[in-house]
Amino acid sequence: MTSFTRASRLATLPELLSRRILLIDGAMGTMLQTYRLGEADYRGTRFADWPSDLKGNNDLLAMTKPEVVGAIHGEYLAAGADILETNTFNANAISMADYGMEELAYEMNVAAAGLARRVADEYEAKDPTRPRFVAGVLGPTNRTASLSPEVENPGARNVTFDQLVEAYTTAIHGLMETIFDTLNAKAALFAIEQYFDAQHMRVPVMISGTITDASGRTLSGQTAEAFWTSMAHVKPLSIGLNCALGAAQLRAYVQELSRIADTHVSAHPNAGLPNAFGEYDESPEAMALHLREWASSGLLNIVGGCCGTTPAHIKAIAEAVQGITPRAIPSIEPRLRLSGLEPMTIGPETNFVNVGERTNVTGSAKFAKLILEGNYSEALVVARQQVENGAQLIDINMDEGLLDAELAMVTFLNLLAAEPDISRVPVMIDSSKWSVIEAGLKRVQGKGVVNSISMKEGEVEFLRQAQLVRRYGAAVIVMAFDEQGQADTTERKVQICTRAYKLLTEKVGFPPQDIIFDPNIFAIGTGIEEHANYAIAFFEATQEIKRTLPHAKISGGVSNMSFSFRGNNPLREAMHAVFLYHAIRAGMDMGIVNAGQLIPYEDIPADLRERVEDVVLARRADAT
Repeated sequence: MTSFTRASRLATLPELLSRRILLIDGAMGTMLQTYRLGEADYRGTRFADWPSDLKGNNDLLAMTKPEVVGAIHGEYLAAGADILETNTFNANAISMADYGMEELAYEMNVAAAGLARRVADEYEAKDPTRPRFVAGVLGPTNRTASLSPEVENPGARNVTFDQLVEAYTTAIHGLMETIFDTLNAKAALFAIEQYFDAQHMRVPVMISGTITDASGRTLSGQTAEAFWTSMAHVKPLSIGLNCALGAAQLRAYVQELSRIADTHVSAHPNAGLPNAFGEYDESPEAMALHLREWASSGLLNIVGGCCGTTPAHIKAIAEAVQGITPRAIPSIEPRLRLSGLEPMTIGPETNFVNVGERTNVTGSAKFAKLILEGNYSEALVVARQQVENGAQLIDINMDEGLLDAELAMVTFLNLLAAEPDISRVPVMIDSSKWSVIEAGLKRVQGKGVVNSISMKEGEVEFLRQAQLVRRYGAAVIVMAFDEQGQADTTERKVQICTRAYKLLTEKVGFPPQDIIFDPNIFAIGTGIEEHANYAIAFFEATQEIKRTLPHAKISGGVSNMSFSFRGNNPLREAMHAVFLYHAIRAGMDMGIVNAGQLIPYEDIPADLRERVEDVVLARRADAT
C-alpha cells in the first residue's frame, strides 16, 4: 500500500521538478493496437446490445477492458514514467456523441482516473521513495470553436464556448492534452478554474498543444508564442507541445516555448512522422538521441512520447535524460503580452500602439451602415484596411440601438477568425454592455483586451467582472469612472485609477501589466470654460498614474477630444496629432485612432499647430 496521500504527493512535485527531468508516459492508442481488440472486447457485457458500433472508442475500455488499460499503465511505469495520463482523451460528451454515449462521460472519467491511480499506487508501494503521479487528460474534443466546418460559410460553428465548458466540467467532475484550437483549450481552462473555485481546491494544470506542420502554427493558426500568451493566465505547472511532429521537426518550437515561458516546459513528440501506412517507425534509440540533445540544451522539464511511442521508447528516453539538469525557469520581465494569431508585446521599449477605431459602429458611420445591412464581407474589408494602415489591435464595438449587439459581435468575430491577415492582431472587445463583452470573449482564441469595466456600479460588480475577464484570459481597460461619475480633474482621475489598481492587484490577483487605464479623454474647444483644461488633466493624470502604479498602461479614445469640430476633418486630424504628441510624452501607451488618418506632429503647418496647441494646452482664454 502506498504511503503517499494526494497532498503529500503533490508537495514533492516542485522539488522533483527542480532536481531532475520528469518522465511522462507514451501513447495509449499505439499500445491498445497491439492487443488487436474486437467489437466484443469494446462492448463487454454491459454494452453487448448497444445500438451502434463501439470498436475504436478507446476511452470506453477503462470500463469494459480495465485489465488491458491497467497493464499498459503498468508497462509505462515499469519503463520509468513518473506521470501517467488517464485514458480519457475523448471522454467528454461532445466526442462521445459519435457513439451515443454522452451520458457516460462522467463515469468514463471516474473509471479511468481510478484505474490509473490504482496502478500508480501499486508502483509507489514497490518503491515508497518515488511518488507516481496521475494526470487527468482533457482532450480537445472532435470539434473546434475557432474554425468553421463549412467551407462555404466561414462564420459557422458546430460547437460553442459554453457547450465546451459544460462538457469539460462534466469530465473534470469525474477526474489537458493535444490542443489544436486554443479557444477549445480556453474553454477547458475556464471549466477547470470554475471547478477549483467551487470546490475550494487546486491541483496543478499541465497544458500541451500541437504544432501541426512546418508552418510552426497550431491548426487554428497560432504561433507557439501566441499560444503560450493565450494560456499563461492560468499559471500552469507546465506548457508543452506534443503530437503531429516527430522530435526532429518539433525542436524549434519547444525551444521557443523554453525561451518565453516562466513555467516548466514539457514535450512528448511522436515517434517520427507517419509512413505511407500511417505507422511510426522511429526507434526508441533514435528518438532518445534527439531528446537527450534537447535536455542537454536546457529545453526540458518533463518529457515523454505521443503517437507511435511505446514503453521501450519511454525506457530509452528515461535513460537518455538521466542525470541531465532540468531546464531553469527564466525570469520574464513583466510586459503587457497580447495575441491574435501572432504575439504582441507592449513595454517601455515599444512605440505608441495604434488601436484601429473604424470597426466601431459608434465611431464609423460607414461601418455601422454595413453591419446594419448585414454586409459583413464589406465590414471585414474595413477591419483589413485598419490593419494594413498600421493598426496593431482592432477595437470592435456593436453598441447600436437598432442592432442585436451580442449577435453582431459573435457573427463578426466568427468571420474575422477566418481572415488570418486580420486575426493575426489582437482584438479589443468594446461595449458598454457586459453581456456583449462576454459573448465576444467566448469567440476569441487569442489574448485580447476588454474595453471596458469601471466602478460606476460599485466594487462588487467591478470585482465580479474583473474576475471573469481574468478567467477568460484577457487584459482589461478600466475607465476612470466610479459611483460618483466620470473623473474630469487630475485628482479624481488618479484617485479612481489608484483605487481600481489596488482592487485588481490585491483582491483579484490581476497582473498589473494587464491593467490599462483610460483616464477619460473629453472634448475640448467647446467654448465652455470648465472644458478648457480637459486635455491637460489627461496629461497630468497619465504622468501620475505611470509614476505611481507600476506596469499599468494608459489608453483612450483620441477622437473624443475633437468632437466639437465634427465635419472639419483636416482640423480634427491636426488636433489628434497635437494631442497624441503631448499625451505620448506624458506616458500614453496606446490609443483608439483611425490608423489611416494619423499625421505626424511635425507635418502640421506651423500656424495651425500653434492655434491647435493654444486649445490643447489651454494657453489662451479665447482659444476655441
